[in-house]
Amino acid sequence: MMFLTVFVACKEETKKETVVVEETKKETAYKSFGKEIIADDAITAKSMAEHYKSMKVGDSINSKMIAKVGDVCQAKGCWMKLDLENGEQVMVKFKDYGFFMPKNIAGQEVIINGKAYVNEVPVEELRHYAEDAGKSAEEIALITESKKTYSFEADGVLLVEEAL
Repeated sequence: MMFLTVFVACKEETKKETVVVEETKKETAYKSFGKEIIADDAITAKSMAEHYKSMKVGDSINSKMIAKVGDVCQAKGCWMKLDLENGEQVMVKFKDYGFFMPKNIAGQEVIINGKAYVNEVPVEELRHYAEDAGKSAEEIALITESKKTYSFEADGVLLVEEAL
């Protein structure tokens, strides 16, 4: 006679609890100026600063950059200076003076598209920019030498409005 022994394992039933974490992706809203551009593929200001370091007066490259606004022309918004995160700034003008920026956007983030270049700015032009920025007569008088500057001719700008 053959006995068949069957072992039945006592198995403790485990409940699997599924936790669903809903990820809310923040959408960034932009106000567009000039040519319509998209936010994708913009390099950081820090990366752009590295590109500028390797450029000589007269060199230019097409680029798209995201940076914080340092200063804006207080006369009519016809230029702005962006911080490059290394103590330097880039002077941004708008292609063919085709558009202007709001005068109250210092500290806000923008994405600019266009041509980055290195420029030698004469004393008269530097004084004009200082005047537009609201500098005092004494500060303007201290400008006595031309200056190698990082420049950018933007054909389109996105102003970061808010995260929704």
